[in-house]
Amino acid sequence: MSRIRSAAAAVAHLDRRTFLAATAATGAPAGLGLAFGPGSGSADATQPATARAAGRRVVQAPAAPSTAGTTLETFSAAQGATGYRRLAAGPAWTREVRSEITGAKGGREDRRTALASFVQLTDLHLTDVQHPMRYEFLRSGRAGAWRPHEALTIAGVASLIERINGLRGGPATGAPLSFVMTTGDNTDNNAKIELDWFLAAMNGGRITPNTGDPRHYEGVQNSGLKEFWHPEDALRDADKKLGFPRIDGFLKAALRTVNSPGLRLPWYSTIGNHDDLAGGVYSLGHDFYADFATGKRKLEIIPADDAERLFKGTRVGGDPKGVQMKALLDAHAKDMRTVTPDERRAPFTQAEYLAAHLDPAATGPGPVGHGYTKANLEQGTLYYSFRVSENVIGISLDTTDPGGHYTGSLGTAQLRWLERTLKAHKDDYVIVFSHHYSRSLDNMNHDPGRPGEARHGGDEVVALFQRHPKVLAWINGHSHKNEITPRGTFWEITTASHVDFPQLARVFEVVDNHDGTISLFTTLIESAAPHRTDFSDLSQTGLAALYRELSFNAPGASQKLAGDATDRNTELLLRKP
Repeated sequence: MSRIRSAAAAVAHLDRRTFLAATAATGAPAGLGLAFGPGSGSADATQPATARAAGRRVVQAPAAPSTAGTTLETFSAAQGATGYRRLAAGPAWTREVRSEITGAKGGREDRRTALASFVQLTDLHLTDVQHPMRYEFLRSGRAGAWRPHEALTIAGVASLIERINGLRGGPATGAPLSFVMTTGDNTDNNAKIELDWFLAAMNGGRITPNTGDPRHYEGVQNSGLKEFWHPEDALRDADKKLGFPRIDGFLKAALRTVNSPGLRLPWYSTIGNHDDLAGGVYSLGHDFYADFATGKRKLEIIPADDAERLFKGTRVGGDPKGVQMKALLDAHAKDMRTVTPDERRAPFTQAEYLAAHLDPAATGPGPVGHGYTKANLEQGTLYYSFRVSENVIGISLDTTDPGGHYTGSLGTAQLRWLERTLKAHKDDYVIVFSHHYSRSLDNMNHDPGRPGEARHGGDEVVALFQRHPKVLAWINGHSHKNEITPRGTFWEITTASHVDFPQLARVFEVVDNHDGTISLFTTLIESAAPHRTDFSDLSQTGLAALYRELSFNAPGASQKLAGDATDRNTELLLRKP
């Protein structure tokens, strides 16, 4: 893989076509599609979303390319070699040219036309840490079953939104960003209150990440159990032995109201397994899960041997309907902590997920439904297409399997719809979004709502995309790791989560090089929080910085989720179909 110059130097000379495309004041936008507002509202939108001010289209010309606020400028780096490690601003990540599909031709930076520019968020895992139905009790056998920073997910996502709002345009081209797509696991516990928090964070508003008793925290971080970090206690817990600090006032600050600025760009939504299944895994049955989630019992710890056995035998997918999980909860009924019941913790159904997105109060910067439509609600589907720009279409898939298990698949009806949609848009370039990546689409559990319908895996989906050469990219998440894979005719791009370090989102820019090739630029961004933390700063900004640093130090966390240099900031070359 060869390296190229900085983005600013490499693409400082966008051609005249790009400027005219971005400044077109009438008709459909040419070249770069400016998706700045509500779409058409249909499941197969045919018009780009555009921003409006006083009833008029808002059009922006490309700005000068800028690396500001991206990992091309700096990235969080750990100080020291052992123990609890503090973070600080570190070296930038370079941009890598990848030419496995087709070679790069000289002079392309002087003749490019931008076709699309947007941002992907994934795996936000906005978490009610006091929810009764969580996996904290597995930490006795597996350190990574609980994250010390989970109480700060809301502050973290507000800071990420602040970063996106501050971007000047595409870092490689300067083209105006058109929209944001979130590729699933927006919530963590499939809880209505978490869905409310997610929508408020994306659209802007005040969020109080506290459930149960509003006066007292009722979770593992004041349980007295040494398996968990107790930030406000002198208890010599397992994490403090590793160097985690004592921070007086942490829990009170973590439950304090957060002000989210809300995205300034239109945003679209894709569902993930944590949005659709109990704990992201189990098809427990709505009544059982609802009773437990909204009830007064919370299991906090079990013996280590039991935890390891449960993790290996059921958590990894061997018990999709949660039979063994139910048995374990019943067996440990007397060991549970009493907590304050809260009806807001009830699980949401797929129909409720759709209705919440379609609620006019949740429209924010648009579009209405954030990709989902009334047709989705009526038909019980969670997949759709939308117009990105004049010649680019976006497709959002539902890869979760209602039959249970954290891996996914597609039902036959969705696969046939996908085939029809690709054929209907044979003259458009296509960008596909989903939660699961191709290798994780191996779950053939039947959908209880469609018991006779076959399920289809990742190999079949890849083959379908390869039969349609105008599919440029398949963008997804789920693994919490950066990974970019050539698929012969398109690129599969998997982005790290914003709950596990390195806590990233990704900017995409699609350009026509006018030499028989197309380039996909990918640029990773962190939240706007400072790289350095101050344990005495419990402001919203201080907590967002702490969120990142705690995630780096979380016991059991992988240090490989950033991926290789070729999985981060890239220029991905494609043959122009």
